Amino acid sequence: MKDMTKFNENSASFTVEKYLPHNFLAEKTILSSLLVSSEAIESCLRSLTVETFYFKNHQELYKAILAMYRRKLPIDIITVNSFLQDNGLLSKTGGIKVLIELINHVPNLLYLDNYIKLVQDKFLRRSLIKFGYEAINSGYITNLPLEEILNTLEGKLFNLTNEIQNSDILTSVDLFSSIFFELQQKSSQSMLGGLPSGFYDLDSLTQGFQKSDLIIVAGRPSMGKTALCLNMALNSIKSSQLPVLFFSLEMSKEQLAYRILTSETMISPMRLRTANLYKEDWIKLNETMKELASLPLFIDDTANLSVQEIRSKIKKIIFEHNQIGLIVIDYLQLMQSSKIKNENRVQELSQITRSLKNLAREFKVPVIALSQLSRSVESRTTKRPILSDLRDSGSIEQDADLVLMLYRESYYNSKAKQDENTDITELIITKQRNGPIGTVELNFNTAHTKFLNVEKES
Repeated sequence: MKDMTKFNENSASFTVEKYLPHNFLAEKTILSSLLVSSEAIESCLRSLTVETFYFKNHQELYKAILAMYRRKLPIDIITVNSFLQDNGLLSKTGGIKVLIELINHVPNLLYLDNYIKLVQDKFLRRSLIKFGYEAINSGYITNLPLEEILNTLEGKLFNLTNEIQNSDILTSVDLFSSIFFELQQKSSQSMLGGLPSGFYDLDSLTQGFQKSDLIIVAGRPSMGKTALCLNMALNSIKSSQLPVLFFSLEMSKEQLAYRILTSETMISPMRLRTANLYKEDWIKLNETMKELASLPLFIDDTANLSVQEIRSKIKKIIFEHNQIGLIVIDYLQLMQSSKIKNENRVQELSQITRSLKNLAREFKVPVIALSQLSRSVESRTTKRPILSDLRDSGSIEQDADLVLMLYRESYYNSKAKQDENTDITELIITKQRNGPIGTVELNFNTAHTKFLNVEKES
């Protein structure tokens, strides 16, 4: 039904509305996603029916892809084209030209759920218009009891209302089917469920940094928080090739660059800054800088950032690179609330941590936020940190999915240091929402601000 009757109050007459609500670009983007991602098929299968699409050729194409998926056939432009040809459906979908347009239309999979909601919204609006039209026509049916007509309309309205209210709610069948599919993928890949940190014992306990998790890395000043997170960021990039966005609110990007070069080349910071380098140092430096230049590491050293500003910068990276693997914020207490400052700092930090958790969920990416520990640690006999030591804690403890605390005995007792350059550092998991707590030992090379795995005796 392409045309729709519409009442005009000014002229007291009905006019014809040519187009029903639809979103061509959203439908096109969804179909494009189906040609490049099996996860997209799972998402669409749970949410969209053939009738949800407005355009007939889109309906036919979606129907064909679903049929191929249920038969466990591979899905790409070549196999879909072959399937349509074999079943005499190619002309109904618009031909090979439409398929080429879809594959050339690079989808942003991060926003797939938003596109699905757009298409659903238009479908439900069309359904509402159709219902209204049926209600008008029902008024002219005189051979049926009014009660029967009203009961029928009431049932249809209830179904429509139910669709609107439950569009984002999964049934238990859909939910557990999705989890089973996810577990199958993880099993076949035989790898971590999340983003690797590069530290084996930590990854063993956490299974990597999980999507949508807020991770707090806490410690006293000069304990090595920034160095640890830089190491984690570089390790994750090298293993996943996913972009990492590092927000440095304390140090300049030049300072961080020198730290990274020191850590990666193992050239002393003093010799590097003064360019007092040997021939082999120059060779190593050149090779390292070439390697680092090829990595998708983005450093932003804007001071006093708010969560809203961070969100805008994340969207820019995603727009340019279509994905993001990890976000690091150094550090939490230097962030500014986007709200008017009419509240104390604890309340302000609470609002920030809640916003960061929402940010992690919105972009489905792990967010690491560094945090200072309060001075109360120094007044205790036992200096090993606990959750209550989080400075201006507020809701930090509550909102965080994973809390890691750094502790180095030599920080308080110089005699505890093992040798000149290497320091055993404890990385204490004081909270893990979906896993065990415990302690991981790392070697900290103080001369080059680099954390390393502790080699265990076989």
